[in-house]
Amino acid sequence: MSVPSPIAGTMRALRFHAYGDPAEVLRLEEAAIPHPGPGAIRVRVHGCGLNPADWALCGGLFASDLPRGVGLDVAGVVDAVGDGVVDIHIGDPVLGPANYSSYASAGASDYAILDHWTRIPPGLGMTEAASLTMAVETAFRSLDWLGVSAEHTLLVNGAGTMVGFAAVQMALLRGARVIATAGETFAGRLRELGAAVTGYGDGMVERVRAIAEGAPDLIFDAAPVNLLAHRAPVGAVLADLVEIAGGDPRRVLTCVDFAGAAELGVRNGFGEQGGGPGGAVLRYDVLGDFARLAAEGRFTVPVGRTFALEEWREALDLSLSGHAHGKLVILPQPGD
Repeated sequence: MSVPSPIAGTMRALRFHAYGDPAEVLRLEEAAIPHPGPGAIRVRVHGCGLNPADWALCGGLFASDLPRGVGLDVAGVVDAVGDGVVDIHIGDPVLGPANYSSYASAGASDYAILDHWTRIPPGLGMTEAASLTMAVETAFRSLDWLGVSAEHTLLVNGAGTMVGFAAVQMALLRGARVIATAGETFAGRLRELGAAVTGYGDGMVERVRAIAEGAPDLIFDAAPVNLLAHRAPVGAVLADLVEIAGGDPRRVLTCVDFAGAAELGVRNGFGEQGGGPGGAVLRYDVLGDFARLAAEGRFTVPVGRTFALEEWREALDLSLSGHAHGKLVILPQPGD
């Protein structure tokens, strides 16, 4: 049911008041417009990119006080600034991660609070900017942990996911040779970028090792198990990746299958450096670099579809289906 536009200190926000299935616990409702604390800014949200992590928050990931919001990727215009903010001004277009942990709403709303941000450069649209944050941060952090450089052959498993698609481009920019596993949706585009592409499923181990002429130096896994065509159980794909790596699990890093990683000795990155959720140092410092590359047409996170805020259930269903074919973006202000 539609919720009125924000008036007199209220806004529309997609939130949950209990943990569980996102289709059951999420609701679009009126909520108080949040106020930025010291060092933070508030933005009027023009676009909010959706990620699998949003639905994991509903299930209890990083559990905290309720209610909470979803929508981690934000692009919008600065509406208010907190104490100590000197490098940004009201009216500036910015992108960054919504602060979902300290406030009762997040990016899928009319207004959101950001603790980290970068200006949206000329030439980059709001919708495209809203697709960048989580894919860029996760892919860059993971490749840095792996130590990918020009001397390496890298396998990106799940290159058709947005994190995987970003990782392929980043590795190519570093000069690495890239092999990608992906479905037909993005296989052509990945080949145009310069990656060697093969499919999932039976024979993947042999196909990848034939392309690599042996074992790739490093492997990055970005493919959630439920998105793979053969619906393998948790850990099964990682076992294949360890085999591709010549039996060395430390040459493999996953950002999705943490249970399988613990069982097989594969790296998951968390705990390797301290600072953020799970012990990770989050790399929001590189958002500006990749926003500029995106504005120049040298980097992209493909947008699959856009939705009005009231169409959030349709976006959720498409996301969970595994057939989004790109980033899904909520547009709270579709006319802007």
